[in-house]
Amino acid sequence: MSGTSEGPTPAADLDRSAVTDSHYTTYHRVFATAPLAMAVVGPEGLVVTANTALGELLGIDADTVVGRSAADLVDLAADARGRHAFQEVLGGRQTRLRCTRRLKQPGGNSVWAQITLAPLSGGEPGALMSVTDISASRELQAQLRHLQMHDPVTRLPNRTLFFERLTAALEAEPYEQGGTGRIGLCYLDLDGFKAVNDTLGHRVGDRLLSAVAGRLTRVADAAGYARAATPLVARLGGDEFALLVEDSTGTEQLADLADSALKALQEPFDLAGQRLSLTASIGVVERHTAGTTATGLMQAADTTLYWAKADGKARWTLFDPERNAHRMTRQALSSTLRPAIERGEFALEYQPLVAMEDGRLNGVEALIRWHHPQFGTLTPNRFIGLAEEDGSIVPLGRWALVTACRQARRWQLDRPGEPPIFVSVNVAVRQVWDSDLVADVAETLAETGLAPHLLQLELTESAVMGSAGRPLQALQALSDMGVRIAIDDFGTGYSNLAYLSRLPVSALKLDGSFVRGFQYEEAARDAMPNPADEVVVEAMIQLAHRLGLTVTAECVETSAQASRLRRIGCDTGQGWLYSRPVPPDRISELLGTRTYAVGNP
Repeated sequence: MSGTSEGPTPAADLDRSAVTDSHYTTYHRVFATAPLAMAVVGPEGLVVTANTALGELLGIDADTVVGRSAADLVDLAADARGRHAFQEVLGGRQTRLRCTRRLKQPGGNSVWAQITLAPLSGGEPGALMSVTDISASRELQAQLRHLQMHDPVTRLPNRTLFFERLTAALEAEPYEQGGTGRIGLCYLDLDGFKAVNDTLGHRVGDRLLSAVAGRLTRVADAAGYARAATPLVARLGGDEFALLVEDSTGTEQLADLADSALKALQEPFDLAGQRLSLTASIGVVERHTAGTTATGLMQAADTTLYWAKADGKARWTLFDPERNAHRMTRQALSSTLRPAIERGEFALEYQPLVAMEDGRLNGVEALIRWHHPQFGTLTPNRFIGLAEEDGSIVPLGRWALVTACRQARRWQLDRPGEPPIFVSVNVAVRQVWDSDLVADVAETLAETGLAPHLLQLELTESAVMGSAGRPLQALQALSDMGVRIAIDDFGTGYSNLAYLSRLPVSALKLDGSFVRGFQYEEAARDAMPNPADEVVVEAMIQLAHRLGLTVTAECVETSAQASRLRRIGCDTGQGWLYSRPVPPDRISELLGTRTYAVGNP
């Protein structure tokens, strides 16, 4: 019989259906009782079903979750990026979403949760969302970070956290948030703290640091009371602290903060029976955040703190761009001094030494100049101190000695029929200590052929008057050789005149401060200075002559000065009245006249 007959369902199909229902029931029970908070999310983003663990985590009944927006439940809708990623997973265009959110419960508590969203398997529409409570882990991380970012002694933010905050403040967009676009820093160092550690021990030192931190924190709290933000107080290490002011309003605000910090630390500290007093030095920097780097700000603060220390401690000092530029120039000069000698950037100019009695040119003083490629021609006051500090004065002084002696010999050979002039060369006391000056002079004279009596070495009064041991032996050996020894800037130190008679000195050069008191014309009676000026100078000249010394007056600028100096017996004059320092060829021209014309340029 043809056709299709319908009979009972085969036993195998019934068995498979029963197994499927059983599996579904089992899976549902597992889902419902699983300790991991989960929910099935439909393709529209609504919760289809949720387990008990999710309700407990959110602090609500799990049944009330069904039908609600999953994104709203776990705070994924709070920002555009989260909403987009959520939709991408639901649409099957992204395989997984994982993020961390802080979820608030109805009772006011909150938990940190990690949310994971992944598409359902088998191509079914929707996604499985799981939520894991990571509050304990977050709290442990926060504790570890706090320990990592805070100083164990003072409990203040440490150097790492300070720079993190500083960098963030410099990178922020202050104007968009209503800020000032400025930043301020007080960089503080305790004066003499090392002595506390050394004498009372590190335990007392740590207590003192903790007490200092407390006072600085109170200062910061008071400063931030009427403002939007409280300055950050940090310990940067050792006895160094910082007060960082974000969105500062100007230098006045930073000055007030520095003043308050100094006053707070002036009060004595009582530490377990120890009463201690201390002071602090503070470097203050305030500037625009634009164009400022953390490194640049800290360098400026460190420099300014150094100024506060150098100016006497127990004070604050504001960063000064001009002073800093001078310091930078000083550093640049110091770093290029030695190479400049090798590159031949130095030259000598010569200033005439004129006999007061007849106006004859008797000698010249060699004055060094540095033709710097960046800063132009520099006079000795710009670099001699640096050369003495780093020791380059030794090769520089040796070069000046050789160059001056060679030039003096050349003038002598150019005019063999004229009495030769002597050359006077300045010598730093470090040249005596750090080199064999006697050997250098002897070698130079032998090499150039200059007679010893045509060389005069000038040392400052403080260097000569304090001479003992090796310096005195060197001066004596040079004098025995026939070289003249002159005391430069005489009258500015505290001279032991009895000791002067025992030194191998042949000339005194009166400091220009004495000569400036002679600046009046004889006809101007109403401008007559105190006659004590002349009495003092005359007494010094008479004393020098009785000791067999000649006297040279520096800084002679007017004919009236020259007349008065000549009248009281001064031997030699030097200054702009006769000539400024000039190149060697100009001295060659003057040698042709021998009698110096007063007022020659």
